[in-house]
Amino acid sequence: MTDTVFELRRYTLKPGARETLIEVFDTHLVETQEAAGMSVLCQFRDPAAPDQFVWFRGFPDQAARTQALPAFYDGPVWAQHGPAANETMLEWHDVLMLKPAAPGSGFNTSGRERLPPGTGDLEDGHPYLAAVHHLEPGTTDDAAAFVANAIADAVCAAGSEVLASLISDRSENGFARLPVREGECVVVTLIRPAIPQAIPALEAALREMAPGTGRVPDIARLIPTARSLLR
Repeated sequence: MTDTVFELRRYTLKPGARETLIEVFDTHLVETQEAAGMSVLCQFRDPAAPDQFVWFRGFPDQAARTQALPAFYDGPVWAQHGPAANETMLEWHDVLMLKPAAPGSGFNTSGRERLPPGTGDLEDGHPYLAAVHHLEPGTTDDAAAFVANAIADAVCAAGSEVLASLISDRSENGFARLPVREGECVVVTLIRPAIPQAIPALEAALREMAPGTGRVPDIARLIPTARSLLR
C-alpha cells in the first residue's frame, strides 16, 4: 500500500551521542517499526550539525498511523531499546506531519533494498538536500501544492531529482504522546542532487523561493546512514 502520511523528524542530541543513536536505530528500530505498520524511509546525518539526526517515516493513512504508533511504542522492542535511544536526545519533538503535494509525489521506494544490519557506512555517501519552505498558516492545500510544484519544477530544471514533494497534513494528531508542530504550513522537498558540485547553485535557487511568510527556507545537506532505504 502506498503511504499517504509522512513525518519529518529532526532530533537534537546530546553532544557526541549521534553515533550511539544511529547504532541503536539501525540495528533495532527499523524492521521492528515496519512490522508494526509503518515505513522507515530514510535516516540521515547532518554533517553541518553533528548533534542532529534526521529521518522520515510513512504510514498508509491517518487511521494506520493511529494504530501503528501505540503498537510500537507500547510494545516490547521499544521497552527494551527505547531507553537507550531516549538517553541520546535533548529535543525530539521537532516533527512535521506531511502528505503528498500531488498524487504520486510521496516517497517511491519500490525496488529499493535495505542493506543488512551491521553494514558499515560508506566513507563518502551521496548527499541529499531537505528543504522546508514556510507558508502562511492559513494557506490552502491547493495553494501549498502550487508552491510545491514550482519548487519541484525548479529542482528538476537544475538537473536534480525530487524524491518527495510534501505539504503539511493538518489532521488531528492521533497519538498525542508524540507531538507534532501544530499550526504549521510548509512545503518539504527531499532532493537528490545530480552531482555534489551542483549543491551550492541548487541551494541558492531554493533560497530565492521564499513564498508566503518570506522566511528563508530551512535547507540541510544530509548524508544517509548505511541502512537508510534511500541512499
